[in-house]
Amino acid sequence: MQKTGIAILCLMIALLTGGVLGIAGAGESESEVCIPMGSISLAAPDSVEPQRPGVEFPHSVHFDYSCKECHHKWDNESAIQGCMTSGCHDLTESPEKPVKHLQYTDEAIIYYKFAFHKQCIGCHKELKELNREAAEALRLNDDDTRLSATGPTGCKACHAVEE
Repeated sequence: MQKTGIAILCLMIALLTGGVLGIAGAGESESEVCIPMGSISLAAPDSVEPQRPGVEFPHSVHFDYSCKECHHKWDNESAIQGCMTSGCHDLTESPEKPVKHLQYTDEAIIYYKFAFHKQCIGCHKELKELNREAAEALRLNDDDTRLSATGPTGCKACHAVEE
């Protein structure tokens, strides 16, 4: 009995010591992740004459998804980089026109605009299809509030023109 009590006491002391040391060093981490809470403005690079206004991306609405859904090159430790970071989707001129909407080659997806469109519109269309299937299976209206919000899929819905 006494050996068990001493073992538990030692374990508790070790856990408390580790917890205190962990809390004391928590602010010293070099790999802290800062998550933008509101909307993020997505716009064409400065070197590009945009055809449409930028997009206000509601980052906080997308917190149900893994960060890696969009930040696919993130290593879970270093600071998260934007899509147009060098070596990601930093091509500023369209290399080719897609044969079919949202179907891009590996080379074409480096073009920043194709990457955003495929990621954003592609996900929203996928959710829309899942909602359609759920509504059909459950005999719901497409407008039923129990279905997930899908996000916009049209140009004007994302690229709002100020009046």
